[in-house]
Amino acid sequence: MEHPASASPEAAPSAGRLRLRQFRFPVLLVAMFGVMTAIAGINQVVSPVPILALPVGVGLAVAAVACYRWLCRTVELRPDIAELPKAGSRSQLWRGTLLGFGLFAGLMVLIAMFGGWQEVSWGSVGGLVGAVGMMSSVAVAEELLFRGVLFRIMEGRIGTAGALAVSTLLFGALHLVNPNATLWGALSIALTGGFLMTAAYVATRALWLPIGLHFAWNFTQSGIFGVTISGADVPSHGLLNVTLSGPSVLTGGTFGPEASLLALLLCLVPTVLLLRRAARNGQIRPRSRRTEHPA
Repeated sequence: MEHPASASPEAAPSAGRLRLRQFRFPVLLVAMFGVMTAIAGINQVVSPVPILALPVGVGLAVAAVACYRWLCRTVELRPDIAELPKAGSRSQLWRGTLLGFGLFAGLMVLIAMFGGWQEVSWGSVGGLVGAVGMMSSVAVAEELLFRGVLFRIMEGRIGTAGALAVSTLLFGALHLVNPNATLWGALSIALTGGFLMTAAYVATRALWLPIGLHFAWNFTQSGIFGVTISGADVPSHGLLNVTLSGPSVLTGGTFGPEASLLALLLCLVPTVLLLRRAARNGQIRPRSRRTEHPA
């Protein structure tokens, strides 16, 4: 009788999977871009029904994280996904949420102080509820793509500074496809959103803080104040309906408050603080000459 061969603790990956790992960057990039596009399409379908938009949006966010984990294990052969740690995830999500809410609420207060609010009326609780689900999935999908894939992998090749510049500009360029997009608006959201979210990732080496920050910024913008998001042609329906009026440097014009000069100045403060913290903790990585830094 033949005894079964003793199995090794961890089977070696096949030649095919090793070859696939060599193309991890384009594979992950295309896959997560597809996930983000699918989420945007589903959100558009369910958005008119807030009671449906909430569970669908949250479910899409959870599914996107599960998809990202599976891709990292399958394509990159990483058993542990360090950028999505379980320890401290809730704490970082809450801190990011508080920071994002405080920043955008502070921006709207400043615009009001300089006379940028033309009219304010009550919106709907349904808009508030629907925004929670929609912005959850949008924040998760964009952070997984831009910070989890684009920045993380590029950083191993060109260092933190280079990856920060490239990923930030691409984040802004993505918003140029919006109907009311402007070059200044795209640049502004790159410097406010893209730069700030990436700084949050570099400081913590986890995606939870930028996800919470991204969610709260978008949710406060659409779900609470009901103002235009990133040049979208569909008006937001939140708890309030705030109409802005005044020079574009103050209100952001057709692109929305994210293109306001005040938004840029306001987001600059936490961005600098997060990058200083990252530098003190040795989280700024130089450009690699021959080998990549471990993910």
